[in-house]
Amino acid sequence: VQLVESGGGMVQPGGSLRLSCVGSGFTFSSYYMSWVRQAPGKGPEWVSAINTGGYQIYYADSVKGRFTISRDNAKNTLYLQMNRLKPEETALYYCARLPTGVLVTTTPPREYWGQGTQVTVSS
Repeated sequence: VQLVESGGGMVQPGGSLRLSCVGSGFTFSSYYMSWVRQAPGKGPEWVSAINTGGYQIYYADSVKGRFTISRDNAKNTLYLQMNRLKPEETALYYCARLPTGVLVTTTPPREYWGQGTQVTVSS
């Protein structure tokens, strides 16, 4: 099982980034997927989740209205479009596969995450 994130980088406050996550080694279309972030010195924070078909979507209040999660099951790819980014959102962003029984709006166990992509929001 592998999850590979990309698309991170440095952006100014108010800017945008689009993260991607390609899954392999498992049936991507059969799993809910989520995004989690972890800022330096802080615990992980659940950001967003999406169901297998892409029509049930969940967001943390802190990102609602600015971030958009989506997926392309034909490409085994998960996306996170992030707009109006804030400096406090500087973090490593991870995609994660949700195992059965894990509440959709919580952070899944670490072994289900990818390696992460760095997002830095700074002027």
